[in-house]
Amino acid sequence: MKIVVLISRILLGLVFLVFGLNGFLMFIPTGPLPTGLAGQFVTVLLQSHYVLVISACQVAGGALLLVNRYVPLGLTILGPIIVNILLYHLLLFHMGVGIAVVVAILWGIVAYHHRQAFSGLFVQKSP
Repeated sequence: MKIVVLISRILLGLVFLVFGLNGFLMFIPTGPLPTGLAGQFVTVLLQSHYVLVISACQVAGGALLLVNRYVPLGLTILGPIIVNILLYHLLLFHMGVGIAVVVAILWGIVAYHHRQAFSGLFVQKSP
């Protein structure tokens, strides 16, 4: 199980570090924007520079996972980003939903391994 968690953590860290850096450096060529609401959504993200904030969070979370320090913090940063990626691909643009599901599964594997760090979130009453 430790090897599965290690591989999952490294793959997840690499994915978010590379795609986060791509938000700044644009080294991965992209095709034309999708049509319809999906294209409008991406256009708004690009024109408002919101994508830069998301890219910075992806780089930070991916780097934390890769260096194996503050992994629960990295997972916490990446969790909402993964939810948004999943929702985008499930509701607006169905291409790429498989990769989004794989990333979510990788996140789940690493989060389950570090579940003790999140145990305080599931307390019914605060002290």
